[in-house]
Amino acid sequence: MAVVTDPQPPARTGPAASPDGGRRRAVAMAIWAVAFLAGWFAIGLPTDPAYAFVWIWAATIAWNSSRPWRSHLRFARDWIPVVLLLAGYNLSRGFADNGATPHAMELIVADRFLFGWATGGEVPTVWLQQHLYRPDVHWWDVLASWVYFSHFVMTLAAAAVLWLRDRGRWAAYMRRWGFLCAAGLVTYFLYPAAPPWWAAQNGLLTEVARISTRGWKAFGMHGAGNLLNAGQIAANPVAAMPSLHTAFALFVVLFFLGATRRRWWPLLLAYPLAMTFTLVYSGEHYMIDVLVGWAYVGITFLVVGLAERWWAIRRARSGPSSPEPAALTDGPAADRATSPDTAPTAERDVAADPSPVPADR
Repeated sequence: MAVVTDPQPPARTGPAASPDGGRRRAVAMAIWAVAFLAGWFAIGLPTDPAYAFVWIWAATIAWNSSRPWRSHLRFARDWIPVVLLLAGYNLSRGFADNGATPHAMELIVADRFLFGWATGGEVPTVWLQQHLYRPDVHWWDVLASWVYFSHFVMTLAAAAVLWLRDRGRWAAYMRRWGFLCAAGLVTYFLYPAAPPWWAAQNGLLTEVARISTRGWKAFGMHGAGNLLNAGQIAANPVAAMPSLHTAFALFVVLFFLGATRRRWWPLLLAYPLAMTFTLVYSGEHYMIDVLVGWAYVGITFLVVGLAERWWAIRRARSGPSSPEPAALTDGPAADRATSPDTAPTAERDVAADPSPVPADR
């Protein structure tokens, strides 16, 4: 199956960077880092989509502080709808249970059936906590807390880098991410499922501690998870199937895997595995949640990729397309390619397929 891809961008022909550009960027990023640390200790880590967006936007401004403000305002214009959708997604999860008793026992049975041979008949969460959980915080607790936190910023940060480098691939990324979020949300409404810590609280499992944020206490950062802990209290406790935490981790890795040298693949693939360990060990998800989340990622790349190919074929058959508004093609690339007195030129809309699967099957 042939894959339709974007043409390679032309070589940069704009003026060379100013001699003090590197120093200006270093100073701006240092100011951003100090402000971020102050906000971290005063308010907490940015786990809310709107709060995370503010810090990511500020980072892009600091990184490209020499660019005109219209470029930074375009970032906000493109991202505000995304942030609003993410905020709506988080709020809508709270209504997914509709007051019904969530599914729990079948998830326990599935984990025991799939992994009981290796855990003595226990679900993996119970087995891991029996072997690793102690009253004192250990290094794996610290690692687990940081991996858990990365879920709230990794996908957004990767999207921000794409927006700065290639807005066409950013759009392809957002289409897939939006489809994945929508598929997960629909499942939460159709199949509300409770995590292991909820099952333990309701007598379906032996004692399970919810320990996803305890690692920060080892460094005296008791307020680091303030926003995250508040979000956990307010969030829907029965939105466990599928695990979008592991789905997001695998999605980001797979999106960039095809453009990465093979020697780095083990390092990249270690991230979704670390997220899986974190979520199962901390009592947030069953292994069956993780496996279904991974399946959703595969379905996402397949469905969106096929839809993009269909759209590209349909456009090709309909003849040459008319020029699109400049608003759809402006952005960092447009800032480099045009002068203030010249309007950005329209680009041909060619369907992108950044899926890491091979072109021919």
